[in-house]
Amino acid sequence: MTSIYDFTETEMNGNPINLKDYQGKVLLIVNTASKCGLAPQLEGLESLYKQYHNDGLVVIGLPSNQFHQELETDQQAEEYCQLHYGVTFPMTRRVAVNGENEDPLFTFLKAQSGHGNIKWNYTKFLVGRDGKLIHRYAPITKPEAMEDTVKQAIAAS
Repeated sequence: MTSIYDFTETEMNGNPINLKDYQGKVLLIVNTASKCGLAPQLEGLESLYKQYHNDGLVVIGLPSNQFHQELETDQQAEEYCQLHYGVTFPMTRRVAVNGENEDPLFTFLKAQSGHGNIKWNYTKFLVGRDGKLIHRYAPITKPEAMEDTVKQAIAAS
């Protein structure tokens, strides 16, 4: 895989998310977990999504139970995120973010960032309209703190 657009994920409802469909958009890719203390960031991610979606921002949440903080089933996680945080952005089925079974998208993003393993839930990857990684954000970075960079990425052509 040589481009972010070569990857396909699976939404919780079973539909494919082909990243090729998002060419020319700004992507914010986040590993999430419903029971994590950082889960309130879902509200901030949803706020960014609502505010900038029409300008070209796509947020994609990829739940992971790798840190033992996700609910038992994909359906429970999806319902939790919608009920508690009003999430409307695409959410995938659960994935591994590290190790021998890690999702290839995370293998690619980690290589692009030059940083190793994901250390905790809510690591965020901002990808520009050109498909290149702009920044890897630490789990503790709140979505609001990323807003200026998101706006710059949206403004870039």
